[in-house]
Amino acid sequence: MPRIATGATPSPNIWNNPATYELENAAVDPDGVLERAMSGHRTWAGARVLDVGCGTGYHLPRFAAEAAGVIGVEPHRGLAEQARRRCAGLANVEVRQGSAQALPVPDASVDVVHARWAYFFGPGCEPGLAELSRVVRRGGAAFVIDNDATRSTFGGWFREAFPAYDPDAVERFWTVRGWSRTPLDISWRFDRRADFEAVVRIEFRPEVAERVIAEHTGVEVDYAVNLWWRTF
Repeated sequence: MPRIATGATPSPNIWNNPATYELENAAVDPDGVLERAMSGHRTWAGARVLDVGCGTGYHLPRFAAEAAGVIGVEPHRGLAEQARRRCAGLANVEVRQGSAQALPVPDASVDVVHARWAYFFGPGCEPGLAELSRVVRRGGAAFVIDNDATRSTFGGWFREAFPAYDPDAVERFWTVRGWSRTPLDISWRFDRRADFEAVVRIEFRPEVAERVIAEHTGVEVDYAVNLWWRTF
């Protein structure tokens, strides 16, 4: 198997720093806002779930607790192997190496797709969206979680770090393709200040990261996201 699946979009934060990204996974949305919002639109109880860009498989066990079956797809071979180890005791979970543009699953074979900060960032992700239309059954749903750069403390840091990001263009991209937006307020909440600082340093270029660390006290950050979703 290749180290990286063909056509994959790099994710430098988790690809280069998987252990630190685990800290971030644990800190994101400790109150379960995202999960409640998704399940309010379409439950995964008894469903076939596809997690696109599953990384080390952090979210797979949670889906597996209610789903009939879960497939994690990850382009990075090392992360896919970690996900397999994480889910080794779960009979209804399978991890496959592949990219969003060429999902290694059959046509009309899944009911719910989850993609969290993975590939689907607006213009440029059309091949991945075509794949979702191929693999999701009629009556199924897809969820894409992305940053809301227009508000929140984290949104301000994101705008500074990625000034070329155009939230209006991203919103137009999704809405003209029939996706709906649910704006949500979540948080980063870390157990230790050192964990917060480590995660900031893998998410932002050095000059932004060091300013954030110097100016933001504590271990919690208000964080706005967009939940993009559609049914099929």
